[in-house]
Amino acid sequence: MAAPTLAVFKLASCDGCQLTLLDCEDELLGLAGRVEIAHFLEASSAVRPGPYDVALVEGSVTTAADAERVRRIRAESRRLITIGACATAGGIQALRNFADVEEFRRAVYARPDHIDTLATSTPVSAHVDVDFELRGCPVDRGQLLEVLTAHLAGRKPDIPNHSVCFACKRRGTVCVTVAHGTPCLGPVTQAGCGAICPAYGRGCYGCFGPSGSANLPALIPRLRRDGLDQRAVERLLRTFNASAFEEESRP
Repeated sequence: MAAPTLAVFKLASCDGCQLTLLDCEDELLGLAGRVEIAHFLEASSAVRPGPYDVALVEGSVTTAADAERVRRIRAESRRLITIGACATAGGIQALRNFADVEEFRRAVYARPDHIDTLATSTPVSAHVDVDFELRGCPVDRGQLLEVLTAHLAGRKPDIPNHSVCFACKRRGTVCVTVAHGTPCLGPVTQAGCGAICPAYGRGCYGCFGPSGSANLPALIPRLRRDGLDQRAVERLLRTFNASAFEEESRP
């Protein structure tokens, strides 16, 4: 019986989530023994054409060519998993969604007519059906391995959907908001990072996007209570998962 095939693709991104897969090191060697890595240009120039049993896609859709490419990937993949904030929420480049992309193009490029881009940066799920979305900027290596092994075994991945606050309590971290009045997105952000920032006395930045129980309309008044004006609240929300938090903040 042939080994299942794994393909890894990149759209508009920084490559951080692909590097997380490479950083799995010993675990990746074990995984490579169970699958055939058919397409992963970050690791090898050897490419096998599809179809693929599992495809990982990093990056957001920012050009018409991206949109066409992701449709081809979907057609060639039995399971399609998006990894990271770019692929699941448009990424930090989705800040263009709140501004005039033509103005940016004129300001940045000497020949803006050479730049072919869309007005928005959107997640892969806005263009094709996705079998699973793995959050994070970058994704957590343990969660990435769990998702891969679960799909290869034909079971549902065991990925938490609760907030960072649960992770803080589990590691015994004192709440930075309650103790120090530090603005923090932990109550509305999905767990997965291990609550690193609060453990070092800083508020959560929302790297893993909104949790399943996010209540931003309730949190925003508390952020203002802790010293943030409306502009500062917008800046806090408009980072790695800007478009996802924008949707959650609507009444």
